[in-house]
Amino acid sequence: MAADDLFDARREEVTRSQAPLPARMRPRTLDEVVGQRHLLGEGAAFRSMVETGKLSSLILWGPPGSGKTTLARLISNATQAHFEQLSATSAGIKDVRDVLARAGQRLGEGRGRTVLFLDEIHRFNKAQQDGLLPGVEDGTIILIGATTENPFFEVNSPLISRATVFRTEALAPEEVAELVDLAASDTMRGLGIEVDDGARDALADRVGGDVRLALNALEMAATIAEGRGLKSIDEASVAEALQRRIIRYDRTGDRHYDVISAFIKSLRGSDPDAVVYWLQTMVEAGEDPKFIARRMIIFASEDVGLADPYALSIANEAFRTVEVVGLPEANYALTHAALYLALAPKSNTVTRAIHAGVEAVTEGPPGEVPAHLQSGATQGEKDMGIGVGYEYPHDAPASVVQQQYLPAGHTEGIFFNPKEVGAERDIVERLAKIDAILGKRGRGG
Repeated sequence: MAADDLFDARREEVTRSQAPLPARMRPRTLDEVVGQRHLLGEGAAFRSMVETGKLSSLILWGPPGSGKTTLARLISNATQAHFEQLSATSAGIKDVRDVLARAGQRLGEGRGRTVLFLDEIHRFNKAQQDGLLPGVEDGTIILIGATTENPFFEVNSPLISRATVFRTEALAPEEVAELVDLAASDTMRGLGIEVDDGARDALADRVGGDVRLALNALEMAATIAEGRGLKSIDEASVAEALQRRIIRYDRTGDRHYDVISAFIKSLRGSDPDAVVYWLQTMVEAGEDPKFIARRMIIFASEDVGLADPYALSIANEAFRTVEVVGLPEANYALTHAALYLALAPKSNTVTRAIHAGVEAVTEGPPGEVPAHLQSGATQGEKDMGIGVGYEYPHDAPASVVQQQYLPAGHTEGIFFNPKEVGAERDIVERLAKIDAILGKRGRGG
């Protein structure tokens, strides 16, 4: 091993001994990693790639504290590659060029390949990402990018096409509990202190699967317990270390879209309990309440529609309440509206009518307004037959008269088909009578 590599290794060892608990407890082999069984189980593609040494550039995509940095370091260790780390929040194109130059020199001198771990790769702009391409293409570096955001949206196509994407997952509570026990009992790298069962379970349950957060909180809880003269970490020490449950959420990231998606799908699925859970997740995480209210307004027409004509008014009133009252009190109105929408009968006939109408307008024959429906405001227009022949529906016994309303070429068009659900049942009956007068056939297909 060259002198500079020995120096780097010694410096890393000293730094690690004085580092926070998550760094000290970082796994040294793949077998020490807790969680990520889909990546590390026997026969898994990720594990096979590392064990065979047939490495290619890759991107690790997952929530904070799910082990992306750890996996990158283990890849480097397993293959005896030199490890370089940059953070896209502070590094620039010059830093990338410097790494590529050192990697090229190291490769040329026969000192092996270089793994470049680029944390938060999604924060690099297009030009910066393009700067990585030459080194990735010619094998000067093995790029391992880490991101909490969807790389298929945030990473340039040329770069992502040269990398394999692996997704890491937040750890389950029982996996976090296993790590907590290990860190508490480890006298060499960990704390060498007991942790009560209740404290361990509370910590595992409250960190949202974030290992780094769990170990940082455990270290703080140990300090609190020691200050109180306790021989073990108790639940009160954990509660004080955490202060409150951590809600894993990012108003601009994937979690934001995932949670609002779960909320809408729970509304559509008529599950009021799931609706309340996802709604309060967003409220507690600081989501813009107007965003939530706007989505409920859309939902009221898109997924409830005429099955409950009052749903749209309820959703609009919730938005208005948010504007006038604000949080936290407006949470009552949001929850009120959400529960109403969850329990309302569901119909997507408004949505289907929109799609059918758009298809007829954009793909069917051009539609000209029939002459009797045109305005015909002047005598000259009337002399030309414009506006002549229109029959006033209110003069008819049922307030419906048979006349052509659709343009030629579309007279057989059926765009709205109500369902036998909620208030639309009445519409089905009423529309059948209207269709009989208008001479329309085929509705309900």
